[in-house]
Amino acid sequence: MNVFVERCGSYRDAAIDRVLAGWEQLFAAQIRPGNSVLLKPNWIAPSHKYDTSQWEAVITHPAVITAVLRVVLRCLNGRGRVVIADGPQTQSSWAEIMSRMTPGLWLEMGARAGVEVTILDLRDHEWVTRNDVIVQRRRLAGDPLGSTECDLAGGSEFVDHRPGPKGYFGADYNLHETNAVHSSGHHKYRVSQTVIASDVFINMPKMKTHKKAGITCSLKNLVGINTYKNWLPHHTEGTPGEGGDQFPQPSLKNRLEGRLLQSFRGVLTRHGGLGKVLAPVKSVGRSVFGDTRDVIRSGNWHGNQTLWRMVLDLNKVLLYANRDGSLRPPEVQSCKPYISVVDGIIAGEGNGPEAPDPRDAGLLIAGTSAVAVDTVCARLMGFDWKQIPSIANAFHVRHFPICRFAYDDVALVSSSSELNGPIRGIACAVDPPFRPHFGWRGHIES
Repeated sequence: MNVFVERCGSYRDAAIDRVLAGWEQLFAAQIRPGNSVLLKPNWIAPSHKYDTSQWEAVITHPAVITAVLRVVLRCLNGRGRVVIADGPQTQSSWAEIMSRMTPGLWLEMGARAGVEVTILDLRDHEWVTRNDVIVQRRRLAGDPLGSTECDLAGGSEFVDHRPGPKGYFGADYNLHETNAVHSSGHHKYRVSQTVIASDVFINMPKMKTHKKAGITCSLKNLVGINTYKNWLPHHTEGTPGEGGDQFPQPSLKNRLEGRLLQSFRGVLTRHGGLGKVLAPVKSVGRSVFGDTRDVIRSGNWHGNQTLWRMVLDLNKVLLYANRDGSLRPPEVQSCKPYISVVDGIIAGEGNGPEAPDPRDAGLLIAGTSAVAVDTVCARLMGFDWKQIPSIANAFHVRHFPICRFAYDDVALVSSSSELNGPIRGIACAVDPPFRPHFGWRGHIES
């Protein structure tokens, strides 16, 4: 399974176009005139969580999107449709994200090529938060085609997972809602119909470290195809001794924090309008229990055994789901045509995905398998793929497989000799290696 890797030192159009010109056949093999092609960047937020002047390490750069769009339009040859879409974090401002992008240019490029280009916010809701507390909820237009509800049931990676009595935590305060769709033999996801209806899916993630997943590249980027995110289990409440992965240690402080959080969420579930009143309480809690930038909580560590299951499930939904939520046969020819193009020119390390430090990695990576691409990304970042659960477990998926090769079958193709050859012979591409999130430090490094 080949993965294409090239060094690219800047976001100048000429530099990126030069790399993509060498990959033209990769696109031409997947895209046909008349196809509906969906480009899925990582638009998690408009900027770094704590430094709004910094954004290039957080989201897919518009220059990379423009270059990929240029190749896609050539492949469509005047017939077809392109949708550029994502479902950012619910508390992120779409308007602010678009201010970083070049949507007018993309629409103009489509018009010149005779191909309709649409830019979509896939979310059903957008929140305003204060101190990470929801103070306002706004209904959005969402996907014009609506949502597809897909129940993986016995084909889910959660089938063998037994959470503790406190259950899963999703994206909102209402834990009952999250657990209701992941119980009694059901494992449901609500995703964009536009994504499912597309003929070709082009994943365009940012290369970053991730507090819950170790890294976020192709596999994790599919969280953004969801129209409603409280159906996504992010961690299991409690400590490992309680059947959870919210905290790594069963300390008195952690148990107390867990109980107080449970009460806090319960109040906000029943009385959402109290968000503005209770937001200052979060500051008090931070002073007592510590800031998330320094303290491991919410499944932000290498012992998170929840998130990778959700991530692999979403990749199954993308590859196998029909618009009505039914699943195609688990065969190679049934899978949606797929390309991943990773923006690693300015990557992110440390406290990713919302607050990473910029890392000038100078890399572009592409391939037709999310698993192969992410395995290569981990290697190039200086991480051990076997310690990244979403990658390690992807090779062993039994139901609706998302790869049909072994680690040793992965090879890098590059014009740089040090980045060309079987993956076992490739070293970390940067010096020093990427710095992991502190919840993964001492565990993920090669």
